Amino acid sequence: MESMQGAQELGFQGRFDRLRPVVEETFDLNFMGSKSVGRHWKKLSAAEKEIWLDKFTSFLAANYAGNFDAYDGESFHTLGEEPAKRETLVVLTELRVPNSEDIILNYRLRKTDDGWRIIDIYLKGTVSELALRRSDFSTTLKAKGFPELAAAVDKKILDLRTKGGS
Repeated sequence: MESMQGAQELGFQGRFDRLRPVVEETFDLNFMGSKSVGRHWKKLSAAEKEIWLDKFTSFLAANYAGNFDAYDGESFHTLGEEPAKRETLVVLTELRVPNSEDIILNYRLRKTDDGWRIIDIYLKGTVSELALRRSDFSTTLKAKGFPELAAAVDKKILDLRTKGGS
């Protein structure tokens, strides 16, 4: 909420700088990063895996920074939680937007050594963000290789930066 409320003063980079540590703390980035490229993960070198996890983390933070570019009285509400398959938990939330349609964001979490971490976000309650990214990223990786995938994610981040105001 602070990033949204201070969106104009912070600019994209300020929001990104505030949100990246939150992403690192709350998401299971190793799990999500590996799943986001599907079976191709095993074929990446250790250096490529490290680069990919950094780019994937930056992309998630940029996505939030780019979309939280203004504050019009929105508020987050946790509606509850429910157990899910493979010993995970879904936390039901919504972003209430005055004079507009509320946005349902459900977070799937799994227990790690560091506590519960987010492993997927369901837009509109049912559309898996991780599945959408896996489709996009693994297709690019298979067809064009790792350097092109890395460049494509850098472009997505730049687009979010442009859209979200520098």
